[in-house]
Amino acid sequence: MKKSAIWFCCLATLVASTFSPAALSQSSSIIAIINANVIDGIGNQPILNATVMIKDGKISGIAANSRSVPAGASVIDLKGYWLLPGFVDAHTHIADMRSARAALVSGVTTARNLGIPYFVDKGIGELNRRGVTDVPELLCAGYHVRVRPVEEFFISFPQLQDLMGGVRGETAVRRVVRAQIDRGVDVIKINATERAGLPDTDPRQRTFTDEEIAAIVDEARKSNIYVASHAHGDEGAFASVRAGVRSIEHGTYLSDKTLALMKERGTFFVPTISTMAEMIEPRNDVILQIRGKHMAPRVRETTAKAIKLGVKIIAGTDTEYDRTSNFRLANEIQELINCGMAPMEAIKAATSYSAECAGIQNRTGAIKIGLEADLIAIERDPLTDVRSLQDVLLVINNGKVALNRLKW
Repeated sequence: MKKSAIWFCCLATLVASTFSPAALSQSSSIIAIINANVIDGIGNQPILNATVMIKDGKISGIAANSRSVPAGASVIDLKGYWLLPGFVDAHTHIADMRSARAALVSGVTTARNLGIPYFVDKGIGELNRRGVTDVPELLCAGYHVRVRPVEEFFISFPQLQDLMGGVRGETAVRRVVRAQIDRGVDVIKINATERAGLPDTDPRQRTFTDEEIAAIVDEARKSNIYVASHAHGDEGAFASVRAGVRSIEHGTYLSDKTLALMKERGTFFVPTISTMAEMIEPRNDVILQIRGKHMAPRVRETTAKAIKLGVKIIAGTDTEYDRTSNFRLANEIQELINCGMAPMEAIKAATSYSAECAGIQNRTGAIKIGLEADLIAIERDPLTDVRSLQDVLLVINNGKVALNRLKW
């Protein structure tokens, strides 16, 4: 058995044992985390030797050098370990409960899930909202809005059978967007260019017209829903930014002109560098390996330019968190640092900035009084050793302890 397979089996056992409903039910409604070095996802300096209070699932207090706790509170002594906001992965494809739990133990407490068939992630998200704390909160996009939707789309929307030959024109794209919104999606994902992860597609190739992209954004905006645009090629990306999308996903070949427009309009950039690097792995089709060897350096170059220009950069993995996925958000944070981003800014890109991109910054993404208690703890200072983010020892999700390896 390969080492990766052994690790996944061990992880599955860890998940099953850690997420015991009986263990969760015994926790107090008040939790005091003491002796914590806090990176809150907002400030530029950590808060050393702090106490963070959690009450009824939300952060109720943050105090430096304070160890007094209310009677009856459950106390978690971090003994100088580091406390951060739970990660907000801005680009995932989580398709089942096992993968959702794998994401959670890696520190992801919220994810923007950008495309899964049959609205499976809506069900996972609903379990989270009903109080099942062993999964992250998922913000769901449903199906990609594509010129040629996948067959599963028409199983979910048989009433749109007349579009099986292709989604063309403003009326058609509005119908597709409206159908998704009626199913309760949290974000709309469009493919403004073709995919990179298929050997028979050209990621530079634009798909929708200016008018069609504008209609997609307008229809989503009527319901106060953001649009994320998959766009490797520059032409599709520029049209997306001009139309008012919330974020550009991947952006491998973005020009200086497009980056400047993104800076001007406040468009978020989710480069997903890790997934480009993952294409090179031997398990992938040889064409994808060849493509990855070219695209990974190019997206790193584009990201470095965007950082220098001041474009809002967000961390996203573009992974499924399944048995074959061996990249995590910690890898993406490392990639952003390698591209020139300061470590504190890279952590914010995976927490508060990512929450802002999703429009949920008033609920999560930072250690701030009144926000949901979504927290992680690690052993070492990630500002000096970012690799420590790969070894999450504590996860608090919606105010409840979902993973605790502090005593191991």
